[in-house]
Amino acid sequence: MEAADALASRPKRSAGRRLADLFHGRPRLQVGALLSGPLAWLVVGYIGSLVVLLAAAFWNVSALTGEVSQTLSLENFKTIIEDPVYRTIAWRTVRIAGLVTITDALIAFPIAFYMAKIATRRTKAVLVVAVLMPLWSFYLVKVYAWRTMLSADGVINWALGPLGIHGPGYGETAVWLVMSYLWLPYMILPIFAGLERIPDSLLSASEDLGASPFTTFRRVILPLSFPAVVAGSIFTFSLTMGDYITPSLVSNTQFIGNVVFANITNNLPLASAFAVVPILVMVIYLLVARRLGAFEHL
Repeated sequence: MEAADALASRPKRSAGRRLADLFHGRPRLQVGALLSGPLAWLVVGYIGSLVVLLAAAFWNVSALTGEVSQTLSLENFKTIIEDPVYRTIAWRTVRIAGLVTITDALIAFPIAFYMAKIATRRTKAVLVVAVLMPLWSFYLVKVYAWRTMLSADGVINWALGPLGIHGPGYGETAVWLVMSYLWLPYMILPIFAGLERIPDSLLSASEDLGASPFTTFRRVILPLSFPAVVAGSIFTFSLTMGDYITPSLVSNTQFIGNVVFANITNNLPLASAFAVVPILVMVIYLLVARRLGAFEHL
């Protein structure tokens, strides 16, 4: 009788307490519950939309009604491969992405090296803020600022006028310049992080062994920091491949993004098929970057 009274008087456990007891001592269940939300969003929001994109690439548009027919066909990929216009646009996009990546790497490396190995702690903090500051401003503001500078009566022509030369104006060169400016911080930061991981003792040892500064750079600094350069190139290359706003504002030249955007409403299957091109290029690029150890510096 006393035992029954004790059980009856015991306070009822709350739902939160029972849930805590369920997870106690079960680390796999804890990790699964923690990651279930983000993984569900990844599967539904990203992988799901990617599957729909790939499926739409095999559809076609009826020539009579203009409506999308969900019959499987390789006609869109055949058009992209055989039509020289699409091949030219794809090659132009990859070429500009490569030029932007090389340009940013050449500019970013000395800046990152000074930040990592030469600057004092206070100067390093100021430079990090200066590198990050362009990322705080709105994307369109920066592009429109460059559009104004590149115009016929812009500041670039005004500065070059006394020398008897003029700026590039609008076109592929403008796209290259603007994108190199936009994505430069994404190259500086990975290289800066990679250079900071190099012990100063290695540089001192190379100097003590009689190596010249150039030899130290070629034999010590560059090999150890090259994966960080590749890591930064993932951002610059992919962001350039997928951008369509900058080309539309500072150039009349077509890039993959412009073609995809222009065909979304009129020819969704063709737009989806053409969108597969940068995906394939980036898959190959990421596989090469992984072999070069870039993922360790992301």
